[in-house]
Amino acid sequence: MASFSSFERAAPDLAGEVRRRLEAHVHQTLATLRADGAPRISGTESKLADGELWIGSMWQARKARDLQRDPRFALHTGSDDPPQWTGDAKLAGRAEEVIDPDRKAAVIGDSAPPGPSHLFRLDLREVSALRLDAEGAGLEIDVWTPERGVRRLERR
Repeated sequence: MASFSSFERAAPDLAGEVRRRLEAHVHQTLATLRADGAPRISGTESKLADGELWIGSMWQARKARDLQRDPRFALHTGSDDPPQWTGDAKLAGRAEEVIDPDRKAAVIGDSAPPGPSHLFRLDLREVSALRLDAEGAGLEIDVWTPERGVRRLERR
């Protein structure tokens, strides 16, 4: 698993594109696994801080309980509607809940909701960014994993 800063060091160009796509939209989509193994999709917001990628959750929300039980996740950045669509990014890995109140305060800062909440640090296992190719007829997909580094796939 890798922190966002480890990913940035290993694949700076791809990480820059992924960062731009994360920051382009406030709302993203998080996939978790329900207790019965079925997928669950939830809206979320992410934050890059201290070289890590973070998500928060309302106290005892289903997505938080999913991640406590099974930390695997997939995160999809927001997307523009065609014809403005230029691409998006997907990140997958494992979430680690941070319960230290000082750490939570440092990451969340003034945007913390009143009362208890959850905070998860995202360890990355796979990151991809996709975009239209130069002709606009196909897709270019750059995929990074810690084991294989960056590779490009093309779909036409």
